[in-house]
Amino acid sequence: MDRWIGKVAVVTGASSGIGEKIVIKLVGHGMKVVGCARNEEKLKQIASEINGKGQGEMFPFKCDVKEESQILEMFKFVKDKFGTMHVMVNNAGLGHFTSLTSGKTEQWKEMLYVNVLGLSICTREAIQLMKATNVDDGHVININSMSGHRLSILNFYSATKFAVTALTEGTRKELREIDSQIKVTAISPALVKTDFNYRVYPDDPDRATTRYASMECLKPDDVADSVLFALQAPPHMDVNDIHIRPIQQKL
Repeated sequence: MDRWIGKVAVVTGASSGIGEKIVIKLVGHGMKVVGCARNEEKLKQIASEINGKGQGEMFPFKCDVKEESQILEMFKFVKDKFGTMHVMVNNAGLGHFTSLTSGKTEQWKEMLYVNVLGLSICTREAIQLMKATNVDDGHVININSMSGHRLSILNFYSATKFAVTALTEGTRKELREIDSQIKVTAISPALVKTDFNYRVYPDDPDRATTRYASMECLKPDDVADSVLFALQAPPHMDVNDIHIRPIQQKL
């Protein structure tokens, strides 16, 4: 990770769970990390806990990735503050337990805006900034899901994650067509013990608790370590897709 010391990363969904752990690990390896999320207070708390302990530093930025204007404002901050960037981690994501035959359109829209459009806008802006500042060894990392490779009971959520699978490969192919060396990786975890399932089932927290208790789940640190693995690959090696599951998980 030495080559990333002093380099600039942007991490979405950085206020908790997987995103928080990614920020902590990147800062621990000397990177300047813009951590964005809606919960500005939590972002500032994380920054206060990890800054000043090494070469790395976290820069909290309030941003709702459902809103393009806020994403563009964040990238303006990155450009004005640092001049360029090197790593984009699209971690923000959400799911609703909603039916394809009777679900609420607003819940579908929210999943599309965060999981697909927000990710796509962040990817576009990151790559455009890298290209404009002659960063040709950058890296885009999408935190996907095993639900992007096989259907879960969250059918519409799965559809958005299948889209992430296609978007990741599509981005890689477009970059190769212009002879860019920017890498693109998708990391697809199965069951990770976070607040995700509690948010999926807000009216039935016992369902999430039972699910997490059914096996030894992945931890947010496991996913963050997969990010480090992809970033540490040698220049000639492009880690395209990492699938990780709890060893006890059958699906």
